[in-house]
Order: sequence, then structure tokens, then C-alpha cells
Amino acid sequence: MEKAIIIGVNTLSEDYVFLDEIEELKNLCLACDVEIVDVITQNLNYINPSTYVGKGKIEEIKITIQSLDIEALVFNDELTPLQITNLQEALEITIYDRTFIILEIFKRRAKTKEAMMQVEIATLKYSLPRLTGLRKGLSRQRGTGGGFAHGRGAGETKLELDRRITTDRITALKKELEEVTLLRKQQRKTRKTNNMQIVCLVGYTNSGKSSTLNALLHRSKGIKKTVFEKDMLFTTLETSTRAIQTETNFHFLVTDTVGFVNKLPHHLVEAFKSTLEEIKEADLIIHIVDATNHNYKLQIETTEQVLQSIGVKNIPTIYAFNKIDLLEDYLYIQPQYEKAIRISAITDKNIDKLIEMIQTELEHDFITIQLQVPYHEQKIIEFLKGSGYTKAIDYQENQIEVLGKIPKRLLSKVEKYL
Repeated sequence: MEKAIIIGVNTLSEDYVFLDEIEELKNLCLACDVEIVDVITQNLNYINPSTYVGKGKIEEIKITIQSLDIEALVFNDELTPLQITNLQEALEITIYDRTFIILEIFKRRAKTKEAMMQVEIATLKYSLPRLTGLRKGLSRQRGTGGGFAHGRGAGETKLELDRRITTDRITALKKELEEVTLLRKQQRKTRKTNNMQIVCLVGYTNSGKSSTLNALLHRSKGIKKTVFEKDMLFTTLETSTRAIQTETNFHFLVTDTVGFVNKLPHHLVEAFKSTLEEIKEADLIIHIVDATNHNYKLQIETTEQVLQSIGVKNIPTIYAFNKIDLLEDYLYIQPQYEKAIRISAITDKNIDKLIEMIQTELEHDFITIQLQVPYHEQKIIEFLKGSGYTKAIDYQENQIEVLGKIPKRLLSKVEKYL
């Protein structure tokens, strides 16, 4: 593992927020096989635009690098090209920032072609203005093999060529990604045409979205194709959609989305917009919250800020406070989270109640109907099953009597059979 020091500047009045950021960055580094052996921090009114930290702190960092045999520095914020250039000249060491670490994790986690394209676009956009300052990083952008290992590269002698190659590659990837985006839009259109209601799971990374989806699937009737889940950051980059059918035959689709993190690079949000568009089309959002994290309120705010940035608004939301099996004390949910529930996706605690809450929210415009359907018109029953749900079916001699529920807007479709 690469030995590194974290460098952070605290411009906030709340020390606990800053310390949580540093702890989170340690975990992000660990996910990239970077061993953090020390942390150097500085309290400033604002970040130094030239060197991130003050000149005196630069000397302290130099001494620490030599005494601990450090190979890299990881900065808690996104560095500007000027800061990278100046820091490398002053310290003569590999420089990473928070954005680069997050991009590296996304690159390692991406499995589908769409996710890999999205991550590559974000990485190239990030690297383009930094080609001069990165120097050694020029060769790591092209990368041969995993991790952070890289040769020195020619650097400045290829600067203009690298800029052109990078720009052309971004253009090509965007064009290719547009085709995938059109396919995704068509899939959403089909769901809407079929009157399928969509529930989106959102939340901070590692809050338990995938395990919650699997817990819902375990309670569902029919096919149960679970999704991959693991206790690590950014387990899910690919959007997964599954059909849920309750014991009462009510059904809906659940979509698991990519997790968020504090200071999520804007290039990543931009690149993943086509994936995140799924959330804007949702009928209901389930905001999964890690109840064991003492800073869960900030994580909720971070998630909601990202949702606002992509245009998500006025969608009903249920807050599901997950991992309550790990809490020794009772979790009091504050009144501002009006529709909320305590759950444990691992132990299945209150998953049945979460499903009831989902059904209640999605059913708010449903009405109960009783139909008399001729045997040659059984497609009406299939329509009811697809757009609403059936509670009872009685096959009589000349007709089929059906008791069920359907959205009010679709009542005209079955009116003559009432």
C-alpha cells in the first residue's frame, strides 16, 4: 500500500464536521489501497489560493515526509491546477486531492459499460485543466494496470497533444453515452405507458440502499433477483430496478441508485446525470439513512443538496433510518422527518411496515372497484393487475367478478365493467 499523509484546512467553526470529513477521507483512501500514517491540519479563515496551506505549514509537511518516508499527500479538498503545480515544486512528492480519490474509487467500482464511460468522462474533465500541474499524473491518467502505480511520463513536452487527445476522447464518450441515455429514456417511457409506479432508493454511500432493496425483495412474491451488497463505500454505481409484489398483490418497481458523499465531485454528478434522471421520474423516494452515524443529519443534507442540483423536487419522501440493530439506545426521529421509520435491512426489522408505508403513499389516489368481466374480455383483468391490483377474483358461470384497486385517472378504462 502507498504510504500517505492527509492534509486538511479547517475553515468551519464546527470542529466535529471537519473531523468527520477527515475520517471519511481516511476510509476513501483505504478503499484505494492508500495507507494514511498521519494527518496534518491547519485552521485558516480561507484556503490559501497558491498552496492550499500556509507557508509555515509547508515546512512542517516537508519534515514529516522525510521522517515518515511518505510517498504521497492527500488533500481534503479539490486542488486547483496552480495549487498542484506549486505544491509539487515545493514538496517534490505525488499529490492527490479528495476529488481524485473519489474518482479512483468510482473507476474501480464501475462494472457496466455505461458506468465506465461516465467515470472516464468525469476523470478526463477533472484532469484536462490540470495536465500541466499533474506532471507525473499525466501518465497515471492513461494508466497501465490498477491502483496508483505510474511511471514518470514525458509531461510538459506533450502538453498540447495531451489536451487535444483528452478533448477528443471526452467528445467521443459523450456521443456514445447519449445513445445509452436514449435507451434509458425509452425504458422509462415504457414503464410510464404501462402505469408502473416507481420507488427510488437514495442516500449517502454505505447507508444500506442495496441491502434495503434485497430486504424488500425477500418480502416480495414472485422472482427475487437480489443485488450485490457489501459493507464498503460506493458498492453500487449501476442502477438496478426490481419489481416488488406484496402479499396483497400490490406491485411497484424499486430502483437502487448510486450513493452520495460529502464534496462529491461536480464532474461525477454531471457525468451520472443520465443515471440519476431515474430519481426525477420516481413516484416516491425512500431516503435511506445510516442511523449509526452520529453525523447523519449532515449526510441527509448532502444527499438532498445533490438531489436539488439535478432537479429533483416535490416528490413524496419516506426517511428510512437503517441499521437500528447496531444501536444500543432508542433512536428518536426528529419531527422534521415527517414520514419516517426505523428499520434494519439485515435483520428484516420493520421491513413489512416500510412496505405498508410505501403502499399507502403510492395508493393515495387509488379507488376500490368491483368489476363484472365477460370471459372473452379477460385482458381487462390483466390491465387491472398491471395498473392497479386485484384483491379477489370469483369465476362465475357467465362472467368473472373482480374486486381490486386502480388509480382514479384510469377509471375510464374499466368504467363499462363496473
